[in-house]
Amino acid sequence: MAERFRGFLPVVVDVETGGFDSERDALLEIAAVVIGMDEAGVVFSHPVITTHVVPFPGSNIDPRALEITGIDPTHPFRAALDEKEALDHIFKPIRKLVREMHCQRAILVGHNAAFDLGFMNAAIKRTGNKRSPFHPFSCFDTATLGGLAFGQTVLSKAVNAAGFHWNADEAHSAIYDAERTAELFCTIVNRWKTMEDLSLAPPSDFVPATSASAASVAA
Repeated sequence: MAERFRGFLPVVVDVETGGFDSERDALLEIAAVVIGMDEAGVVFSHPVITTHVVPFPGSNIDPRALEITGIDPTHPFRAALDEKEALDHIFKPIRKLVREMHCQRAILVGHNAAFDLGFMNAAIKRTGNKRSPFHPFSCFDTATLGGLAFGQTVLSKAVNAAGFHWNADEAHSAIYDAERTAELFCTIVNRWKTMEDLSLAPPSDFVPATSASAASVAA
């Protein structure tokens, strides 16, 4: 793994929030799926790490966001952690796997990853967390990768194009979206590996197009 992604360990992250402003809107759920790799170089998903999050003091929660996610921040059985505890809960097992896989740090994988990374970075800043395993600005975006591999940038359509079922009733929960995004990421990476493994060396008499053109002009 350390060699495959230049020392980075990919970790799929999905957050559910009270809006689109990472500085003002509440972080409500985090789910993370660490990507593993077997001896053949095939990547796979580790079990999801997740937690509900207590809205930080003074944070905004747009009712329209709650309609989409179905989250009730006041539910008595929500078992939410405050932001500092939530980040520690997510980061500790990721740091352990970063060490075990001999990587330098984790890199966030997300669908429209800048959104998830922005909320994670805002929570890290608010809590003064000094032990984030994630690179602060680099990320892998499955919206881009899905567009490249399948011509689909919407998560549900990219997941379907990759051969997986999409359940609209379960969507917009951090766990479900993180697991589907991880499936999509692994499928694209493994598909690329298959193409690499099946590629053939050019025949001995092969002449690159640029060289052939130059030879034609010279003749």
